[in-house]
Amino acid sequence: MLDGHYCRLRQERLLERLRQRELDAVVCAATHHVYYFTGHWTFWQQQSGFVLFADGRSSLISADRPAEGAAADELRAYEATWMGTQRQEQPAAVAQKVIEALGARKAGRVGIDASAVSSQVAARFHGGIDVIDEDLFQLRRRKDADELELMKMAIRCCEGMYQRAREILLPGVAELHVFNELHAAAVEAAGEPLSGMLGNDYACGVGGGPARKKRVAKGGELYILDLGPAYRGYFSDNARTFSVDGKPTDTQMKAWEAVVGCHTVVEEMARPGARCRDIFQAADEFLKQKGYKGMAHHLGHGVGLQPHEFPHLNLRWDDVLMEGEVFTAEPGVYDEDLRAGIRIENDYLVTDKGVVNLLNTPMEMV
Repeated sequence: MLDGHYCRLRQERLLERLRQRELDAVVCAATHHVYYFTGHWTFWQQQSGFVLFADGRSSLISADRPAEGAAADELRAYEATWMGTQRQEQPAAVAQKVIEALGARKAGRVGIDASAVSSQVAARFHGGIDVIDEDLFQLRRRKDADELELMKMAIRCCEGMYQRAREILLPGVAELHVFNELHAAAVEAAGEPLSGMLGNDYACGVGGGPARKKRVAKGGELYILDLGPAYRGYFSDNARTFSVDGKPTDTQMKAWEAVVGCHTVVEEMARPGARCRDIFQAADEFLKQKGYKGMAHHLGHGVGLQPHEFPHLNLRWDDVLMEGEVFTAEPGVYDEDLRAGIRIENDYLVTDKGVVNLLNTPMEMV
C-alpha cells in the first residue's frame, strides 16, 4: 500500500493549496483521494472521509474501526455495518462525523471534493464551501516513489498478460477464454486479486470493446488488447495488437509501422514543459503523411489512481507536461482493410531529460 511518509508529504502540498485559497479546512471523501493522502484503502462497499485543517492537523473517519497506521493525527470511526449488513446511509454517517470535526475547530470556510460524503457535508455545513477537485487532480499529477512502485507492479501484470496472449492467440480461440486467461495471468503476476475491474479491450476484429459471448478470433484478423489492470489502487493502461494467425498482410504491416512511428514522435517531443496539444498535432500530422486520416481519438492521457487523469494528449485540453507524471500514448489506425485496426500504447514516465517507457514488452504483432 502507500507509504505513510509520502502521504504526509502529500498532505503538506495540499496544505499549501489550502492556505493559498484561505480555507480553514479541506474535506476529501472520494476513496482515491482518502487513500492518496492517508494510505487508508477503503473497502469498495464502504465510505470514508479525510479532513485537513489549516494548522496542519488531520482527521480520518473510517468504517467500523479506526484505521490504525494511517497517516492522520486523529483516527475516528463510524458504524458502516449493522449485524453484517452494509448501511446505505454511510455518506450521511461519515458527513456527520466530518461536521463534528469541523465544528470542534470552528472552521468557517471549507474546501471539498466531489463525492457522496462531501455532498452531504455541503448540505449540512453552515459556513462557506469551495469545490477543489481541480486542485486535487493537479496535485496528483506528480507521482511519488510509493505510487510509482505500485504502478510498476500493475505494469508487470500487463507484461504477464501479453506473454500469455502470445501463447494462446490462434484462430478459433474464444474472446471470453482470452479474457479469463489474461485475468488469471494478471492475478498471478500481482500475487493477489486486482484492486479494480479488469479493463479495457478484449474484442477481436474491431477497434475495441469487451469480450463477446461465442465470438472467436479468425485468421487474418487483428486482435487489439488494451489492458488496464489495477494493483493496490493504481492503474496501468497500455495496448498491443496481434495478428491472430501470425501472418500480417503488407497493408497491416504498413499501418503497424506508422503507429510505431508515432511513438518515436512522442518520445522525441515529450519532456517537462512540452504542450500536449503540440504532441497530439505532431502525431496526427505524422499519420497523415503516411497516408492515413490522422488520429481517430485522443493520443493519450495521464494514469494513476484512475485510468484517465491529467495530462490529456487531446485537443480539448491544453495541458503542459510535468516532471514526475505518468501518461499513456496510444496512437491508432483503423480500417476495414486492416481487419480492423492497430493500436499500440505505452506508459511513459516524464523525467527531466524526457520520457521513459515503463512497459517492457515487444510491440511486434507476432
